[in-house]
Amino acid sequence: MDKFVPYQARYAVLPVENVDTDQIIPARFLKTTNKAGLGDSLFADWRYDNDGNPNPDFVLNQPFAKGVEVLVAGNNFGCGSSREHAPWALQGFGFKAVLSTYFADIFQNNALKNGVLPIVIPENVYNYLVEEDAKNPGHATVSVDLENQSITLPDGESINFPIEPFAKYCVLNGVDQLGFLASADADVSQFETARAPRVNTMGLI
Repeated sequence: MDKFVPYQARYAVLPVENVDTDQIIPARFLKTTNKAGLGDSLFADWRYDNDGNPNPDFVLNQPFAKGVEVLVAGNNFGCGSSREHAPWALQGFGFKAVLSTYFADIFQNNALKNGVLPIVIPENVYNYLVEEDAKNPGHATVSVDLENQSITLPDGESINFPIEPFAKYCVLNGVDQLGFLASADADVSQFETARAPRVNTMGLI
């Protein structure tokens, strides 16, 4: 994944609580291990009718939703099964962050591993963002600064959000856990080379 760069982006609101991973990406799309194209299947059962036509009432099918990069979602987002395809689909659509008052733990970890920021916000901030969006849907913006763990709201107020330090390091530097381990390979080799041989209790090397 790419290194994190602070950004300002428009957001869309999905004011639905307990959105589970089967709603984010239905099970029939899980056969692939390739991320490509999964954005088209994001919220598929809500975005499309039985004939595969876009549902004109769904928020992400509205003209203003084109190019939005932040999703403001209801409480307990990402509950249900542990499928990693959920953040893949969000990322494939173009989302860089999801803001909610609470995330399911497994979804939160999977999102961070893929560079999608799950940002926990207070309920009053969630309500404010929903109200601001209602005035002119898809036009309000937020700014996200991971280094300082802050988001700037449409009125200019900044609030801080929590994030696990190792996850923050990985997202900032654009590396996943495997990439982090690989980056330490030279240090591990140097340590092993410099390390004096140890003798076990039987006197064998």
